[in-house]
Amino acid sequence: MSETSLPGSAHYPVVVVGFGPSGAVAANLLGQHGIRSLVIDRQREVYDKPRAIAIDHEILRLFDNLGLAEAVLPYVAPFHASEHFGADGQLIRRIDTVPEPYPQGYVPTMVFTQPPVEAALRAHAQARPGVDVRLGTELVDLTATPDRVTLDLRQDDGMRRTITADYVIACDGASSGVRERLGIRLADLVFDEPWLVVDMQVNESALAKLPPNSAQFCDPRRPTSYIIGPGTHRRWEIMLLPGEDPRLAQTRERVWELLARWLTPADATLWRAASYRFHALVAERWRQGRVFIAGDAAHQQPPFIGQGMCQGVRDVANLIWKLARVLDGRSGEALLDSYEAERSAHVRELTTRIKAIGQVICERDPVAARARDARILAEGGGQPRIITRQEIVPPLATGLLADETDPARGRLFPQPWVETAKGRARLDAVAGAGCRVVIEDALARTLPAGILATARAKGLTVIAFGPSGAGPVAEADITVAECDGVLRDWFAGCGRAAAIVRPDHYVFGTAADGPALAALIDAFTLGLTAPALPAASLAHALS
Repeated sequence: MSETSLPGSAHYPVVVVGFGPSGAVAANLLGQHGIRSLVIDRQREVYDKPRAIAIDHEILRLFDNLGLAEAVLPYVAPFHASEHFGADGQLIRRIDTVPEPYPQGYVPTMVFTQPPVEAALRAHAQARPGVDVRLGTELVDLTATPDRVTLDLRQDDGMRRTITADYVIACDGASSGVRERLGIRLADLVFDEPWLVVDMQVNESALAKLPPNSAQFCDPRRPTSYIIGPGTHRRWEIMLLPGEDPRLAQTRERVWELLARWLTPADATLWRAASYRFHALVAERWRQGRVFIAGDAAHQQPPFIGQGMCQGVRDVANLIWKLARVLDGRSGEALLDSYEAERSAHVRELTTRIKAIGQVICERDPVAARARDARILAEGGGQPRIITRQEIVPPLATGLLADETDPARGRLFPQPWVETAKGRARLDAVAGAGCRVVIEDALARTLPAGILATARAKGLTVIAFGPSGAGPVAEADITVAECDGVLRDWFAGCGRAAAIVRPDHYVFGTAADGPALAALIDAFTLGLTAPALPAASLAHALS
């Protein structure tokens, strides 16, 4: 629901500041949970140039859960393999995707065109009952107390209003005004490099001039990334050298000079050229009382495996299912503390890995670059090694998770294709995406009476899977037959037969037998229903 003017005064359970990708996903998730919310953004229109260019299967799975997949898929394409070339132009390694059957039901890594995808996210949120979107509206001030947050808002026509909220989620970008008002500092993970990002729409007749795969040219003279986007969209990320003027670098004349080895002005239309400093920054705090920060407001990372937007979407997917439980009284405030614990650690680990990749790419010393090339080739036994992007993204390491000895805790749970009466479907389309127990058919049929009934009574959907034609499991909500053995192989790989899966698709923990599963269900429900923070603690957090 969207209106042109602000209400005279109002209270909302949640206010989202910022309607970019993270804020739009947050709005959609809030609407899906039936939580009344206000979303504000200073800008009335989606920025019409591409910025983010990559998403992964975890993010598209979430879009599908929101009913958005069909709207965004026309603007999405598989991410081509990325070939890394060394100081002397030789292939030194290849970053590719895992083969089919894909573990999340989608191609693991994709490229996309941001403006129409962002517009689709916005339109879907605006159509949801209870989601109140106010564009052309900025946050002037914010005051938090232990029981509510007060926001002073101003429309672009000058009209002012005061709104109150139970919680605020700030998705207001790298220069976040909310983060600044809260006095939250950014920890520097020590990566600061000047780069030029160039987006081109290449003429069909000129595509053959370009590399057939995405590439990292690890050339110490000028490190450069080349990315194949959807359709004829091609991106170059070009490192600027000491003394080069970032403003001059983004002029049309200089852009064409830098791309001369690939294209001429007759071959393509310049879509965007922008100079950036690639940073590795993470907020020291992600929550202050009833106010949370997410997306670029909480972290910034170099773009070398295309995880910037993915990280922001993971933030809000992690936070909002927990916020929904707190707002409807199923969980206490303490559950919200796991947001920062989980996401900050995950972002720091992934950013550290991305930074290490960036440092390899950005090596400017020719002698060190050749030593790097030799080392990377040696790791592959003298041949270019193939690694997958999915190896780079870590599991969750801390937070609402089972014991550290659990082999699958914090991992992203698979989504196989399953058989239904109407044909093949992805698991989430059949079973939903709430709190789930997923269990092998063979174990489910031999469990002591009542374990699965207890899980259902505690709000977990029980999903049994097994071979085709095995028949339903009596105490399961859903019994499915998977098509490609994805779940079978996943459980075999961790030596378990049951898993508790959170609404954000991360594994709480796994079990091999009935007693272990009963204990796991108890541990999960205990974690979900931890008592609320005492008022004194919340007040301290706000101070």
